[in-house]
Amino acid sequence: MNDKLFYEEVADGTEHVSSGRTVTEADVVNFAGLSADFNNMHIDEEFAKNTVFKTRVAHGMCVASIATGLWFTMPRLATIAFMGLSEWKFKDAVFPGDTIKITRKLVEKKEHKRPNMGFLNWEVNVINQDDKVVQTGIWNILVQRKES
Repeated sequence: MNDKLFYEEVADGTEHVSSGRTVTEADVVNFAGLSADFNNMHIDEEFAKNTVFKTRVAHGMCVASIATGLWFTMPRLATIAFMGLSEWKFKDAVFPGDTIKITRKLVEKKEHKRPNMGFLNWEVNVINQDDKVVQTGIWNILVQRKES
């Protein structure tokens, strides 16, 4: 029995929801070090008190990176490669202590020039603990077809 979904096994409109993950202080600090993004909005509480958010926020790309991990808590695809993002939008802030999850809905299947693979385009939403969409866009995934 195969535990991964092939191109043919995913119907248009298929939807999945990930498990949740709390964004921690350590996530924000570690991402600042990894990315060298030491913007005061992320690392300086006194500075952040005087911003629109009144406190520090997680890096948008940190949240997007966590979302890629949450992808793997949903039914697995026979993935060949993550091909890219399109129309990705940062809709609202995520704060240390917030818990996020992702939803995905298949919005397009596209043939590939090679007969053993195809593209699956998913509308992905990053949602916080208040069910508010904080990031959204399309993820393009190259997936294996079943062997004939």
